[in-house]
Amino acid sequence: MKRTVVQCSMTVAAILSSTAALADNGTYESVISLVPQYKSMEHGDGTVTGGSSAGTSTIVKSSGAPFAEGVSSAFECVVFARKTAAGMDLEAPCVSTDASGDKMFSVARRKVGDVAEGGGGQGTSQIVGGTGRYAGLTGSCSYRADYLPGNRIVSTSKCRWQRP
Repeated sequence: MKRTVVQCSMTVAAILSSTAALADNGTYESVISLVPQYKSMEHGDGTVTGGSSAGTSTIVKSSGAPFAEGVSSAFECVVFARKTAAGMDLEAPCVSTDASGDKMFSVARRKVGDVAEGGGGQGTSQIVGGTGRYAGLTGSCSYRADYLPGNRIVSTSKCRWQRP
């Protein structure tokens, strides 16, 4: 009898632990719309660009919490890019703030494309934590940014996240 109780307890613990593990990772896709405020200048053998971009991020597909489909957040980044004949070197720390004030932090990087109208390109972004529901979150995203006429940027991303 004791053996059966122990086995049942272990089975329940394993099920609960695997369910918790499933709840601690997932995927989501988002569309981000931004207005950049960049300053560019020639520097050495290339062009450097710095500034900020701000707009919104909307979750369009999700495996579940903490990312709900249809939810939008304020999204802003500080951007530094260097473009030379060898290519692009862009880094942009970003913060997404949801309606409850919880923040998710990320860093986007891109080695191709441009930051001018008609430019853009594919890159990766690392999720590096946050506050509230995003505390302890890590992960990575692949994204594509397109620099549109009228000083607008649209970016689509596919992300995997986990909470250790």
